[in-house]
Amino acid sequence: MLDETQDIHPLFHGAPSSTEFKKLRKRIIRETRDAIERYGMIERGAKWLVCLSGGKDSYTLLAALTELQWRGVLPVEILACNLDQGQPGFPATVLPEFLTKMRVPHRIEYQDTYSIVMDKVPQGRTYCALCSRLRRGNLYRIAREEGCSALVLGHHRDDILETFFLNLFHGGKLATMPPKLLNDEGDLFVYRPLAHVSEADCEAFSRALKYPIIPCDLCGSQDGLQRQAIKRLLDEWETRAPGRRQKIFSALMNARPSHLLDPDLFDFAGLTRAMENQSQD
Repeated sequence: MLDETQDIHPLFHGAPSSTEFKKLRKRIIRETRDAIERYGMIERGAKWLVCLSGGKDSYTLLAALTELQWRGVLPVEILACNLDQGQPGFPATVLPEFLTKMRVPHRIEYQDTYSIVMDKVPQGRTYCALCSRLRRGNLYRIAREEGCSALVLGHHRDDILETFFLNLFHGGKLATMPPKLLNDEGDLFVYRPLAHVSEADCEAFSRALKYPIIPCDLCGSQDGLQRQAIKRLLDEWETRAPGRRQKIFSALMNARPSHLLDPDLFDFAGLTRAMENQSQD
């Protein structure tokens, strides 16, 4: 994307001219494009429902996808969508005004899932699981109504790492958020184009462009969440050994089923020695 005023998308108006910011922007765009290409997300002429919560990650996602679309390397239609879940005090006018000003096609949907979560979840339990299921169900519906082929989410590298360790420590499985997923009904993809982008880069990017951040006060108001504990653990590791997060993330892209323990992924029983193979010839 060119940076002359007449050629720049409104999402990038007022971007810092510093070398540091230019490097940050270039890195985010490169890593987003790499993920899109690596995991085969592009269907030419498709329409994507890009989910916008008002957090730093979803703003970064929207900006990165818009720039790639602007450059002509992302041949899809983008529809931004915010699901207002009825949280008390939610600034309902912020995102519609921002998206209109930025000339971004969008849909704002109101569904009071907040009351359902507060009614169904016992006191002291975390809201995230039910809140997420209700949100995802509504977003699937909206995607179908809008003729979209994919739901596009702003989860970044650190979300993927934290989910991996949550599954490892609490779920007893090696699994995380995949960058590309087909829903249970088989009619919608779920994409995470920021899969290679760090949370720190998302924060620095959205702060530099002064996007109007809306905090999530529902789950963010609860203390002791397991995800927060994992985040602190990763922070400690990163402090003691800078680059640890990226090393772990690289390992997730370099799995060796023959060196794990799952016979459904590797045929251990079928392994034979060379001597046995020769005797059968």
